[in-house]
Amino acid sequence: MKREWYPLFLHLSRRVVVLLLTVLAGVYLTILIANMGGRVDDLRLMQIRGEIAESVREDAAFREMASSERNALIEQRVALEVERLGLDRPFIVRSFGYLQRAMLLDLGRAEQMHSDSGSRSVRAIITERLPATLLLFGTANLLLFAISVWLALRLSRRYGSLLDRSVVGLAPTSAAPAWFYGMFLILLFAFIAPVLPPGGMVATPPPEGRLAWLGSLLQHMALPLMAILLSQLFVSIYAWRTYFLIHAGEDYVEMARAKGLPERLIERRYILRPALPPILTSLLLMLISLWSGSIILEQVFNWPGLGTLLFAAIGMNDTPVVIGSVVIFAYLLAATVLLLDLAYAALDPRVRIGGAAR
Repeated sequence: MKREWYPLFLHLSRRVVVLLLTVLAGVYLTILIANMGGRVDDLRLMQIRGEIAESVREDAAFREMASSERNALIEQRVALEVERLGLDRPFIVRSFGYLQRAMLLDLGRAEQMHSDSGSRSVRAIITERLPATLLLFGTANLLLFAISVWLALRLSRRYGSLLDRSVVGLAPTSAAPAWFYGMFLILLFAFIAPVLPPGGMVATPPPEGRLAWLGSLLQHMALPLMAILLSQLFVSIYAWRTYFLIHAGEDYVEMARAKGLPERLIERRYILRPALPPILTSLLLMLISLWSGSIILEQVFNWPGLGTLLFAAIGMNDTPVVIGSVVIFAYLLAATVLLLDLAYAALDPRVRIGGAAR
């Protein structure tokens, strides 16, 4: 048993190291870009100088000071604040300190933004927004996977039918992103035929009672979920139905039918399971595209998630929140890839007996 799982352990260990290095590189590039190579720190230095000068001039205790003494006091306080923040060191040195804290999720304090509770902690701000993003995109991917697999299996049994040809014809519509469909869905179902809310997560003010709150949440999730499904559903069904058709034509499937095995058992054991690894790969690619498109999609539906937070942070030039949001997205992508590797190990015995270790 140990010998069987040892190659899997080595494979996953290598994958974890590669993913961490990828996240490290992506976060460091974000730090360089968000700080514009150190120019943002120069702007921060000017802001510190202005705030300290204003506080000294407004303090009645210093109004009688000579201007030269007051300027010397301002410079002294500026120097102390610059030293406290580490701005007296070269940016390239500070950037590695930023990187270390970011990778350890020590995200610091926001410069402009705050959480609903008033906290300036970047971790608190992100913690408030992350569950909304996970709820929306987690639900969308579960629905997408379940619906696509079920319909793809049905179409593989009815190759060439009207429904099959319709799905093939509609597959190119998945080239448009989810936010593109979202704008038309809002126009149709929120304004022309106002049956669903155009945005937000729950009604304002939030309804009292758990059932009422849950009903409001489902109503507000309906349009973003429809947009995500429309942008991915038909191409998923078309691609996965093709995988099922390929495996349905294998000799071992024909032999299983010749032995009189039930059709449901044949589909589950000899068609569905061998096709799951490439299906999971395509699902992963879709999930990555959804993560990357969440900024615009959440903005279109005013969904209070991580994408909306990142969009607002970029607009306010709040560098700590931008870097913190990118770090969380990077970890989400790495976790997605790692979960895919674990799913491969569960579905494909060749991974456990050394196929992945070679």
